[in-house]
Amino acid sequence: MIAKDSSFRWVVSSEIMKAGKKKSNQKGDFMFLKKFLPWSLAACSIVTSLYAAEATSVVNFSTCITNSKYGKKEQENFEILRKQLAALIDDTEKELKDISTKLEDSEYLDSLSPKAEEDIKARFQTLNEDLSRYQGQFYQVMQQANMQLVHKMSAQIARASEKVAKDKKLDYVINKEACFYFRTELDVTQQIINEMDKNFDVDAKSKKLSDNSEEPSSATPAEASSEQHAG
Repeated sequence: MIAKDSSFRWVVSSEIMKAGKKKSNQKGDFMFLKKFLPWSLAACSIVTSLYAAEATSVVNFSTCITNSKYGKKEQENFEILRKQLAALIDDTEKELKDISTKLEDSEYLDSLSPKAEEDIKARFQTLNEDLSRYQGQFYQVMQQANMQLVHKMSAQIARASEKVAKDKKLDYVINKEACFYFRTELDVTQQIINEMDKNFDVDAKSKKLSDNSEEPSSATPAEASSEQHAG
């Protein structure tokens, strides 16, 4: 009985010690929170104040390309380039179709000399190779032209954004695509487009405007033309 009672007292004492230790830990945790909470609230207040003090606006990149004079000019250049390359492909396809029709005409082939028949078949093969190359160049050149357009427009939007930000005392002008939500009054897209149009007029007078259509397309049609004449 004594042993049992001693064991019981030991178990009870052990549980009391655990409870006391747990209570002590809880008290310590509470004291820690009591000390730490004011500091954390103060830190949050400072961070919130910093962000509140910063003036931020947003700009719609796509709208700047669509509606600004710069954007319309770059889109025009892009379309000129696309039409030039498409016309080259169309002309090649038409000539290829014409030769294909002749090669399917047995009477026409019979009227040719062996040398002439060999030449027309060689021309047909060359045109097939040219067409494949032009089609590959089309997608490559158009992709490069698109990247060039985006790069140029980014520079012009940044230039106008800096001016608008200084006038409105803004700390940031952020691309709309980077925002999940913003208040409509923070949108300065139209002000930036207006500034871009002013810059466009100045650059147009000083002849600083670029022409995308001249850069990527000049080599390809010239090369194609020389190859066609050689054939």
